[in-house]
Amino acid sequence: MQTEDFIRLEDEYGAHNYHPLDVVIERAEGVWVYDVDGKKYLDCLAAYSAVNQGHCHPKIMQAMLDQARKVTLTSRAFRNDQLPLLYKELHDLTGFEVALPMNSGAEAVETAVKAARKWGYTVKGIPDGQADIIACSNNFHGRTITIVSFSTDAQYRDGFGPFTPGFTIIPYGDTKALIEAITPNTCAFLVEPIQGEAGIVIPRAGFLREAWDACRRNNVLFLADEIQSGLGRTGKLFTYMHEGIKPDMVIIGKALSGGFYPVSAVLSSKEVLGVFKPGDHGSTFGGNPLACAIARASLRALVDEKMVERSAELGLYFLGRLQEIKSPCLKQVRGLGLWIGVEMTGAARPYCERLKEEGILCKETHEHVIRFAPPLVITKDEIDWAVERIKKVIEG
Repeated sequence: MQTEDFIRLEDEYGAHNYHPLDVVIERAEGVWVYDVDGKKYLDCLAAYSAVNQGHCHPKIMQAMLDQARKVTLTSRAFRNDQLPLLYKELHDLTGFEVALPMNSGAEAVETAVKAARKWGYTVKGIPDGQADIIACSNNFHGRTITIVSFSTDAQYRDGFGPFTPGFTIIPYGDTKALIEAITPNTCAFLVEPIQGEAGIVIPRAGFLREAWDACRRNNVLFLADEIQSGLGRTGKLFTYMHEGIKPDMVIIGKALSGGFYPVSAVLSSKEVLGVFKPGDHGSTFGGNPLACAIARASLRALVDEKMVERSAELGLYFLGRLQEIKSPCLKQVRGLGLWIGVEMTGAARPYCERLKEEGILCKETHEHVIRFAPPLVITKDEIDWAVERIKKVIEG
């Protein structure tokens, strides 16, 4: 079968809730993917940062195979020998006291929202049913009903009401608005340290620290959604580290499994996650031994192969090379680490389609921004190869 055959089948038998580029990938390794017709592409999306470690990382793959031969799922009705080790390794790496594992990023966000509300009632003393969480405009935290309830994107909400109450929206990066929005019933502030789906929107320097200080002064939990921005993507283990703060809860996923399996987690303190008692919250697959073995290997790969440091160094280089491109169609190039947004004056989709023809896979976001986020194993020579083609498409 060829590309058009697979596309025809997908269009006929699948729900049309995505608009992918017309490339059908059959295998991948490192930063490269190969389609069913044998063409090779440089992956500059990294599955929205899920494959920070590169496609089919051999050590993560071996950990998955080894564990799959032993036991894959026990449910949390029983203990397994991988979950305690993952807990300890997350603690040692991040400094957070405890973790709560889930599967998808959206599930982890829901977990954080539930924990924040329960903390608000049982610890802060907010009257029952009145807890409020502050979020930011143009946020993207997932697609569940509760999460789209505090989205400001009309498409994400269209046709899905009624919505979950208990959320206040402020402009992203506006400390004054945050302070004014806090009330005695505010239990948490949920924020992406960099807004990825909004177009790699980086807040002004100091915003995260100011917001964190405001939360501390008002006994409000600071929740950092690092599902895309964390685990090395921006040149630090977590993006909040660029401002020297420590959130009350950090939400992680995607690269926690290196792209092999859905694994996510909420990291926090014993005080916050201690509000959950047996039966309050859970997941059949969350914390299963296969997931935990994969997550442990994924974290080791990030650390042992110094991928976070590579992201910092090569991100600066990639950003600098892209900022050299000159075109009246180019509005701005911005980024941190290997997470770069190229904002165009018009629609970004046609540029992504032309880049595909040049052997580079990337994706538009919010219509006008091309997002470049390759696996952290990319080399300087591969960046140079990509820039030549990106320059040709944008300047041409």
